[in-house]
Amino acid sequence: MDYKKTKAPVTTITRNLNEIDDETGNIYEAVAIVSKRANQIGSELKEELNRKLEEFASYTDNLEEIFENREQIEISRFYERLPKPTLIAIQEFMDDQIYYRKPEAEEQE
Repeated sequence: MDYKKTKAPVTTITRNLNEIDDETGNIYEAVAIVSKRANQIGSELKEELNRKLEEFASYTDNLEEIFENREQIEISRFYERLPKPTLIAIQEFMDDQIYYRKPEAEEQE
């Protein structure tokens, strides 16, 4: 998914708990779903950022040579300005874009 085009807010906003637990019927279950998705998003963003920054990696052991690379700084700033993974996950949950299942409910059927 392209997290750069998400409609998630950049800052934290107050949410209505009744809207969050409408889908699951349990606020704790909804929070667990959102937190697992936020962990997935965070790890994907971290991997993507590390791949982009690896292009600028220097493998020499010379401590005297410290380079400030403008492109590297701009890439880092761009990722810092993105909404946090938790905010993206909450927005996805509110927009019904997260697939989840309950294994214990499937066993009972």
